[in-house]
Amino acid sequence: MTQMNHAPIAELYVSPDSAQKLKLEAGTLPSWDLNARQVCDLELLMNGGFSPLKGFLGKNDYDSVVETMRLTDGALWPMPVTLDVSEKFAEGIEPGQDIALRDQEGVILAILSVTDKWQPNKALEAEKVYGADDLAHPAVHYLHNVAGPVYLGGPIIGIQAPVHYDFKARRDTPNELRARFRKLGWSKVVAFQTRNPLHRAHQELTFRAAREVQANLLIHPVVGMTKPGDVDHFTRVRCYEAVLDKYPAATTTMSLLNLAMRMGGPREAVWHGIIRRNHGCTHMIVGRDHAGPGKNSQGKDFYDPYAAQELFKQYEADIGVTMVDFKHMVYVQEKAQYYPANEVPEGSTVLDISGTELRRRLREGLEIPEWFSFPEVVTELRRTSPPRSKQGFTVFFTGLSGSGKSTIANALMVKLMEMGGRPVTLLDGDVVRKHLSSELGFSKEHRDLNIKRIGYVASEITKNGGIAICAPIAPYSATRRIVREMIEQYGAIIEVHVATSVEECERRDRKGLYKLAREGKIKEFTGISDPYEAPESPELRLDTEGLDVDHCAHQVLLQLESMGLITGR
Repeated sequence: MTQMNHAPIAELYVSPDSAQKLKLEAGTLPSWDLNARQVCDLELLMNGGFSPLKGFLGKNDYDSVVETMRLTDGALWPMPVTLDVSEKFAEGIEPGQDIALRDQEGVILAILSVTDKWQPNKALEAEKVYGADDLAHPAVHYLHNVAGPVYLGGPIIGIQAPVHYDFKARRDTPNELRARFRKLGWSKVVAFQTRNPLHRAHQELTFRAAREVQANLLIHPVVGMTKPGDVDHFTRVRCYEAVLDKYPAATTTMSLLNLAMRMGGPREAVWHGIIRRNHGCTHMIVGRDHAGPGKNSQGKDFYDPYAAQELFKQYEADIGVTMVDFKHMVYVQEKAQYYPANEVPEGSTVLDISGTELRRRLREGLEIPEWFSFPEVVTELRRTSPPRSKQGFTVFFTGLSGSGKSTIANALMVKLMEMGGRPVTLLDGDVVRKHLSSELGFSKEHRDLNIKRIGYVASEITKNGGIAICAPIAPYSATRRIVREMIEQYGAIIEVHVATSVEECERRDRKGLYKLAREGKIKEFTGISDPYEAPESPELRLDTEGLDVDHCAHQVLLQLESMGLITGR
């Protein structure tokens, strides 16, 4: 018999009176502005979702978690929950100090009493926690290219929860859910973890899981950070709400979990189990390739599809939650119903639509059959995903100085404006330098910052249905990837590598920059004294030697047409 997880769980908040006093005191402390992932982590630390953690991991606990999936006291904990900060901030902080943790608006959420400060071996963390030090993994990319180089650890004093203005009634702390289950007399609760909209197969699967273990159902979608490219949580929650009335109200409830996923496969599945135990669940559905991030840089899956189920099973007693393994559900045409893939009657016609295929049908405005999804869900998805030819997108030119980026970008802009239908904005390197980045120099740090600014503006244009054309040099692949992720949340990005050789660029050099760089008068000049990291797999590669501008711009149009972003004229 599974134990009931309904007794109140310890939170890290102080009383409202103490919080008021601490807020005033914290005003004088050094303060760190948390990023979106850190806010998610802090919220689950404070409300008990990450119990038994009492704060961000110190060095000994961190080392132990990375190596053994356990804290130094032996408690199971598979994921490092650390506070990464910049070198500059860390310089002024020593163990024994308190720091105020603030949200993006500057509101003080908590105080961290720093016990440890260290520089982690990130390659080792990637290898042990995610199974490979491979930048194709979103969490490894985050670790190396987004997270700060120094970790601070220590206990947290919670002052106030982060504010959410959306779906307030759907957000529950672990103690609120435990109280609800207690009140309803639900002794067994099976959690369904999801980061995708719910379709008919999910409904069938959750019904079966709840029936199998005779438990009530908690639909518990993640609305913190998921995988780049996922459907945004506003759309997903509207989809969940649209299908909730297909479930029996007496035995099903839904709550939103503000978790920043790492897409860490097997370890992540164990972590999700512990988090669900803290929220009062007794069972959890673990799917095929649970929390898998997709393909590694060799084009193979990061994790074996059943590795998560195996690891969960191994630690089930420690987790305190029983696994209900996910049967891959497929639709059997002759029976007009869903079956687990391993129970399909012989000789039947099996129908299935993958996530990729669904996105293609949405993008191209094709029919989505009713056996696959609910009309209400499809309506919501279509509202957010109009056909591609009506969505915003970004064309991002990259190449050496003098390669012809700006000229082709200008020609492309005129051609797109001639077609009409969407506003077109050109973010040219020189223009951006004048209006957006006039205070920046040409150091690596400043160049990266300039490209990120361009990426941010392009992502906003894309989000609002416009076309952004960018033409910076953008020499570093890590920075281009950050820009790609910014934009891909909202639409397509077409990276065009203008692959004109350095000799040809130097020959064309109108501004005399290469000459000055050769003479050492311009430091850190891309292609001469500073590297240009050519894109490995851009959507389009153009070598402009011997080709006229019109032809090059036309190649970009053909690429856009083949991707469905513009319709054939």
